[in-house]
Amino acid sequence: MPADALDSAADTTADSTADPAADATADPAARLVALAELVAYHNRRYHELDDPEIPDGDFDALVRELRALAEAHPEVEFDNPLTASVGGTPSTMFAPVQHAVPMTSLDNAMSREELEAWGARAAKGLDGAPVTYVCELKIDGLAMSIRYERGKYTQAATRGDGRVGEDVTANVATIADIPKSLPKGAPTVLEVRGEVYMSVASFERLNAAAAAAGAPAFVNPRNSAAGSLRQKDPAMTAQRELSFWSYQLGQVEGAPELPSHTASLEYLGSLGFPINPEVRTFTSLDDVVTHCKYWEEHRHELAYEIDGVVVKVDDVEQRAQLGFTSRAPRWAIAYKFPPEERTTLLRDIQVSIGRTGRATPFAVLEPVFVGGSTVGMATLHNEDQVRVKDVRPGDTVIVRKAGDVIPEVVGPVRAMRPADALEWTFPAVCPACGEPFVRPEGEADTRCVNSACPAQRHAKITYFGSRGAMDIEGLGERTVAQLIGAGLVSDAADIYSLTEEQLLTLDKVGTVSARNLLAAIDGSRTRPLPRLLTALGVRHLGPAASGALAAEFGTLDAVMDAPVEQLAAVSGVGGAIAEAIHDWFGIEHNRAFIEKLRVAGVDFGRPVERAAPDQPQTLAGKAVVVSGTLEGYTREGAVEAVVARGGKSPGSVSAKTFALVVGDSPGASKVTKAEQHNVPIVSGTEAFERLLETGELPA
Repeated sequence: MPADALDSAADTTADSTADPAADATADPAARLVALAELVAYHNRRYHELDDPEIPDGDFDALVRELRALAEAHPEVEFDNPLTASVGGTPSTMFAPVQHAVPMTSLDNAMSREELEAWGARAAKGLDGAPVTYVCELKIDGLAMSIRYERGKYTQAATRGDGRVGEDVTANVATIADIPKSLPKGAPTVLEVRGEVYMSVASFERLNAAAAAAGAPAFVNPRNSAAGSLRQKDPAMTAQRELSFWSYQLGQVEGAPELPSHTASLEYLGSLGFPINPEVRTFTSLDDVVTHCKYWEEHRHELAYEIDGVVVKVDDVEQRAQLGFTSRAPRWAIAYKFPPEERTTLLRDIQVSIGRTGRATPFAVLEPVFVGGSTVGMATLHNEDQVRVKDVRPGDTVIVRKAGDVIPEVVGPVRAMRPADALEWTFPAVCPACGEPFVRPEGEADTRCVNSACPAQRHAKITYFGSRGAMDIEGLGERTVAQLIGAGLVSDAADIYSLTEEQLLTLDKVGTVSARNLLAAIDGSRTRPLPRLLTALGVRHLGPAASGALAAEFGTLDAVMDAPVEQLAAVSGVGGAIAEAIHDWFGIEHNRAFIEKLRVAGVDFGRPVERAAPDQPQTLAGKAVVVSGTLEGYTREGAVEAVVARGGKSPGSVSAKTFALVVGDSPGASKVTKAEQHNVPIVSGTEAFERLLETGELPA
């Protein structure tokens, strides 16, 4: 996919969701009726069937439009699904449960301005009295009410429509986090409310098992958790590895007086209920906003999925003073993160050619605001993925963008597929050079094998100057295209021969930008060896393996002349990367390219000096992977501590890994791989330092 597939982030409101009602008519009354029917339909698919057709972001957009249109046209009468319930009609598959205290929903804030407006309303309702706010992560799971009588677990029920839920007592009993009995002195009646969820690691294991069985993949952890709870067989629920966070009290009889929400959470914790560790209190709404923005940026560092932050007034008396609207408490609001999934129109499917000749299909989309930026293109990965997802030009598709991850098309909304939408077929020839595509046997990728392909040349030069490689500011796609078009460069080594006069002949390049680019090119000559190795664009060779090779061999010449066996022996490299490196350096024009870089004065590194170690070599020959934050260590410091004791610390877990050391917020994929390969997991700073000292795993 072209590098400009991701448009820059924009301060814009979420666009209207593509839906049949939007095109029905411009008449407000008809639009209200159509919207109400659409919201009711999708509400049922989400809450009752656990099979949503559209992402949460699209549903939120529909709800906001319905609410705004209803407020603007109070004269129109219609069946408003927003006032009917807060969830869905309870399923007839489970017995109904009447909630003693209704399970209300929360109003949403989609921006800083809306959050501040809520804060202003709350302050006004409290006559300007000081307020303490409690912030809790908004877990993307299923709301649950769990009831205890005389200390014994008696019932669990879903939210349902807020008044009546579904009896899922037997299924919830299989969740290990939930106590089956309470300590002595517990209240006569205690109703605990919280969120049942599926961790990212459990979701990945569930999908791995589905793939092994040839079954369809599960869509996301939230739907998987909800579906797992609605199994008729509790044994099936037990296999799904569900978890629970408690976040408030419902009906209570015989409990001590609790003056605040934080006091109630402490009380729940004392009774053995899991409380999310990221609960924070603030006395300033500005600090609340900062906290929300922090988690918006760091949401994917958690072992579970969140889609926002819930902000509550802490004091119980102040809550009573603020009261409720018809649908939600005035003392709480959910700050929703920008949606990471939206639907939009798939205009076309095209193919881009990368630096190694890999042909990647990508979707040309009707631009949509998702994951914090406007997206006009998204990857489709490869030919097989297009076929499996069955996306076609003209489809309404679900697009996902999480953080800095390249946007991807998740799949089509089949209910909205045009009757004339045709299945897409992979082209037979390269769109850049016209040479036939080749798909090697046993590989998922299709490739252009023409080394003179102009698209590959463009991609190689752009990659050479990219931030993760030689980091040459100003050498972007547009500039590279102009340099190639003007005949000034044929490969990345030619950039070191460019002059100011040559650059000034390019479109929209002035004296200042030309001199800045030349300075950036000149500065790249002294980049460290790992950067240069990465910049070469050898297939499979990324920053981690480049760093390991540089540490082992010291110079580019030593890497270039090393036999395959010696390259493969380096931790984090292995056979496939070693073969790719050896083959790449064995090609004559690649060797000629290296010599051009040498003549240009690019730093090829220094021979490795093997000094006597300062530390006991307790980890000699052992690979120790570090993930998460360890108290007293930076990420780099923990790795250096392993290396100083003779060990190696690759960036990924494999069957050869001696141990995975985990701190706070470890990477879910590393933990999953460690469990798959039976790699021992060492938790916390104390255990890590014992490992450094002894070289032995803790008992």
